Amino acid sequence: MMTPLAGTAKHDRHRKRARRLGRILFRSGSVSVALNILLFWAVVAVAAPLLSPYDPTTIDFTASLDPSPSAAHWLGTDATGRDLLSRIIWGARTTFLVVPLSVLSAFAVGGVAGMVSAWFGGWTDTIIGRAGDVMLAFPALIVYIILITSFGPSMWNIVLAVTLAYAPGVARLMRAQVLSIKSLEYVLAARAAGEGPLYIMFVEILPNVGTPLIVDLCLRTGYAVILVGTLGFLGLGLPPPTPDWGGMVVEGVNLLTLYPHISLFPAAAVTSVVIACNLLADGLRGLRR
Repeated sequence: MMTPLAGTAKHDRHRKRARRLGRILFRSGSVSVALNILLFWAVVAVAAPLLSPYDPTTIDFTASLDPSPSAAHWLGTDATGRDLLSRIIWGARTTFLVVPLSVLSAFAVGGVAGMVSAWFGGWTDTIIGRAGDVMLAFPALIVYIILITSFGPSMWNIVLAVTLAYAPGVARLMRAQVLSIKSLEYVLAARAAGEGPLYIMFVEILPNVGTPLIVDLCLRTGYAVILVGTLGFLGLGLPPPTPDWGGMVVEGVNLLTLYPHISLFPAAAVTSVVIACNLLADGLRGLRR
C-alpha cells in the first residue's frame, strides 16, 4: 500500500496541476476563444433538430442556387434547393459525432499499446513498435480507401480508419512519456509496495502523463476534422444525403465562380473548428506536471 507521505505528495501534485489548469482555462484569451467556438458548435450539434429550419435532405428545385440571404433561406440554397443553413447545422452533428469518437478510439488503442510497450519492454516493446511502423507506412487516406472498397462507406469505417491512422503516433508519444517517468520515486514506491502493473500504469503513471496527451488530443482532433472533411470532399465520406461539411464543399466546387456560398459556408465551419482545436492545444501547452 502507498505510504501516507507518498499519498500526500501525489494529492499535492494533482491540486497544483488543477490550479494551473484553471488559470489557463479562465485567463488565457486563446483558450477562451477556442472553448467558445467548440461550445457553440457542440450546442448546434446537440440542438440540430430544434435549430434547423428545414430537413437537410429535402430537395426543392424551385429554390435552387439562391445565393443571397433571405427570410426563407438565411444562407441560401445549393444546386438542388436544399437549405444550406440546415445542412451546416446537421453537418455539425455529423462532425461532432464522428471526430470525437474516432480520436478517442485512437487514443484508447494507442495509449494502452504505448503504455504496455514502455512498461514491459523487451519483445513486447519490439512487436508493438514494429506493428506501429507498419501502420504508419500507410497514409490515412489509403487506409480508408482500402476500407471503403472492402466494406462500403459508413461512420464506423471512418472511425476505424482514423483509429488505425492515429493510434501508432499516440502509442509512440505514450511510450516516450512512460519511459521518462517509470523510474521516478513514486512509481518505484508503488512497485516496492507490491502494487500490480495495471494499478501502477493507470493510477500512478497515466495521470502524470496527461499534459502532452491532452495537447496531442487537441491537435489530432483538428487533424481529424480536416481528414473527415477531406474524405467527404473526395466522395469517400458518409453516404449521401447525410449532411457532411466536406461533401458540401465539393458540391459547390464546380459552381465556385458563380455561387461561392455553397462551398464558402461549410469551409468556414471546418476552418473554425480546426482553428479552435489548435488554439486550445497552444493554450494548454502551458500546463506542466
